[in-house]
Amino acid sequence: MSFPFLRPRRLRATKAIRDLVAETSLSPSDFILPVFVREDIDKPEPIEAMPGQYRFPVGDELVKYVREALELGVKAVLLFGYPKERDEKGLVAARRDGVVQRAVRLLRREFGEELVIFTDVCICNYTTHGHCGIPKRRKKGPIEVTVIDNDETLKVISEIAVSHAEAGADFVAPSGMMDGMVKAIREALDEAGYSDVGIMSYAVKYASGFYGPFREALESAPRFGDRRSYQMDPRNALEAIKEARLDVEEGADILMVKPALAYLDVISLVKDAFPEYPLAAYNVSGEYSMVKAAAEKGWIDERLVTLEILTAIKRAGADIIITYHAIEAAKWLREGLPF
Repeated sequence: MSFPFLRPRRLRATKAIRDLVAETSLSPSDFILPVFVREDIDKPEPIEAMPGQYRFPVGDELVKYVREALELGVKAVLLFGYPKERDEKGLVAARRDGVVQRAVRLLRREFGEELVIFTDVCICNYTTHGHCGIPKRRKKGPIEVTVIDNDETLKVISEIAVSHAEAGADFVAPSGMMDGMVKAIREALDEAGYSDVGIMSYAVKYASGFYGPFREALESAPRFGDRRSYQMDPRNALEAIKEARLDVEEGADILMVKPALAYLDVISLVKDAFPEYPLAAYNVSGEYSMVKAAAEKGWIDERLVTLEILTAIKRAGADIIITYHAIEAAKWLREGLPF
């Protein structure tokens, strides 16, 4: 008795059939839109390294931009601050009248609970040195070296997190990869009466070359050394499980893997290990700007490639995608996936 060979193409014959049997869905409600807010400008300022992205003053243009995202179905933003002044410890980031705090209050007044507001909690863009932790000199045998003071940094980022919660943030997002950061922030929030404010932890953040455009956007590149003593080694995948587990044990509500495109395997590993926790993936600035640059050259179809990348991130296991393409992708999704 002979058997016919299988014909999987029957399930790919038309777009209607492909849509019917698709394993992965992509929606604007999956996206978080990163937004840069700057203290000392009065109109949106283009970011040269990130075509289509701007630094916004806290005012009407910011509200207009976020309203466009909401109307397209993007329900969440992640705010990053660019301050007028910087200091050695990043204490300016904890000011009640800081740029992020004012932006949170404005957006909360305008949109109520319709908008989910996340705030980045780190000191790199608020310091004179550009590191995510406070540097100090210490003896190492016969020599003196500069190290990042983990525990002193925890005190500062806890103050920042509480100030964001007081302003009205739904979630704070510590990104500095300091040991114990989730525990320190959770305890500070609870003690201050903000037990309802969640933590989206940059649990798995690699020391990546894909962050260049972002560092230009906030002028947050380290002024000396690099961040490899606290961000993760790109050669390691299983270490991601350890980092994520620690953050779960310390009280994280949402986990994150950053970057996304070069770490799809890590996204899958973390989701498999912690399926009960929402997992975010950050489609970072370098990933965004490479697509933009190739599209400007006419080498790729930006719509097709962007939606393919975002679908791949979702397929790998991400529940949430933080992406600078959020508004464009939401518009394109209204037209239907081009697959």
